[in-house]
Amino acid sequence: MAAAAKSSFLLDVKPWGDETDMDKLEEAVRNVNMEGLTWARLAPVEYGVKKLQIMVTVVNDLVSVHGLIEDHLCAAPMDEYVQSCDVSFNPIYVAGNFSSHAAGGGGED
Repeated sequence: MAAAAKSSFLLDVKPWGDETDMDKLEEAVRNVNMEGLTWARLAPVEYGVKKLQIMVTVVNDLVSVHGLIEDHLCAAPMDEYVQSCDVSFNPIYVAGNFSSHAAGGGGED
C-alpha cells in the first residue's frame, strides 16, 4: 500500500472582535468538511487572548491549506466570524501499512 503524505498544523483563527461568539466560530470551523481533512483538538490560549487554536491534519494530495483558508474559512458566510487565519506547519509521514513494519521489523519505505 502506498504511503500517504500528510501535514499536521496548528491553525490560529482570529475573530473580528471581542464580541464574536467563539462557540459559533468553532462550530462553523468544525463544520468545514473535505475529503482528507481532520479537525483535532483545541489548543489552549493564554493571557485572555481571543482566538481559536485548533489542530488540523490533511492528506496533502487532497487538501490545499491555502484553499482551505481562502475558500472555506475566510469566505462567506464564515467571514462573518473569521478575520484571518495563521498556520504553523508540522509535516508528518504516515506509512500505509504499519503492521508489516511491526511484524517484520522492515526498513524505510
